[in-house]
Amino acid sequence: MTPFLYWKLSRFYYLYYFFVGIFVPYWALYLTSLHFSPIQIGTLLAIFQFGRIISPNFWAYLADQSSNRAKFLRLNAFIGALGFIYIYFAHSFYDILIVMLFMSLFTSSTLPLFESITLSHLSEGKGEYSYSKIRVWGSFGFICSSLAVGFLVDRIGISVAIVAILITQILLFTSSIKVPEKKIEIIDNQRRSIFLILKKLNVMAIILGCTLMVSSHGLLYNFYSIFLEQNHYSKTIIGILWSIGVICEIFIFLLIPKIMKFVSLKQLIFISLVLAVIRFFLIGQFIDNLFILFLAQTLHAATFGCFHVASVQVIEHFFNKEHHARGQSIYNSITYGLGGVIGGLGGGFLIDRIGMNLTFTLSALLPLIAIFILRLGLRNYPD
Repeated sequence: MTPFLYWKLSRFYYLYYFFVGIFVPYWALYLTSLHFSPIQIGTLLAIFQFGRIISPNFWAYLADQSSNRAKFLRLNAFIGALGFIYIYFAHSFYDILIVMLFMSLFTSSTLPLFESITLSHLSEGKGEYSYSKIRVWGSFGFICSSLAVGFLVDRIGISVAIVAILITQILLFTSSIKVPEKKIEIIDNQRRSIFLILKKLNVMAIILGCTLMVSSHGLLYNFYSIFLEQNHYSKTIIGILWSIGVICEIFIFLLIPKIMKFVSLKQLIFISLVLAVIRFFLIGQFIDNLFILFLAQTLHAATFGCFHVASVQVIEHFFNKEHHARGQSIYNSITYGLGGVIGGLGGGFLIDRIGMNLTFTLSALLPLIAIFILRLGLRNYPD
């Protein structure tokens, strides 16, 4: 991989997660400003995640059939940005639902397509650029947006987040134009059925285990900012707390190539799961202790950073070259889609009945269960 290609790929990650760095901390707060209830917010966010189950797989199927993932990447980025303009005319529950469907069906579909292109370029051979060194720029984007927008929201109002999302989506489209395709080589000149992979017990267990892990994070992404706001933390502190997690994530992304010399992908996944159990218990029980919240956010380095890098590479291991786009799309759509539905709809339902504290505490059970499921799924995975 040339330095020029490295910066093209890194720039897209930066912009995509710049968008995520606005959406995750501040979108729920925007919905709160429209006076939606926890169940309404949970429903909107669950439907948003449900769209991610269907759309990425549809686009990935077309991309794999045409062997031109970059074309569909650009198309999704363009329609996502165009559809978000409707936010300036949206005020009711159903209007907001339309806007969120555009983000869900199109903007969110760009990531698995782009992940597939990136991994294809990296598959050419070992070099100085690894997946983690490219993906780390997404973390930089998240930090820049969550801190800057948090500062601006405190001073101008939540509407600044809406303007920032639209500008970022436009930049995301312009960046997608310059993402080069990497042609795939079909094994044995024959395109194999993806269902031969999906029906394997270990693959199903891996996807289920990852879904449970992401479900606990789905609750975090959907309601953590609201939880903090209800406990009288400012938008600036909320942005800092989100950024602390991503700063630690950056260090992990940079260190993972060295860490992998001593720890296997399998071990990395189980360490991440154990730390996730601790993290969500701390958030649920110590929301009024800022020091413990900072400590819990540092664990994001493992519960997202390490887990994401390890799980993406495990998924790549099981899918043939001609199924890379759909392999990543299935992983993203089920884990983040279904996981987001559980975290959004289930989280909103539980919060309305048992409160934020107990709901976040109980979310620690999800990565705990995932430990046992992934022990089955990764039993025969090479160390």
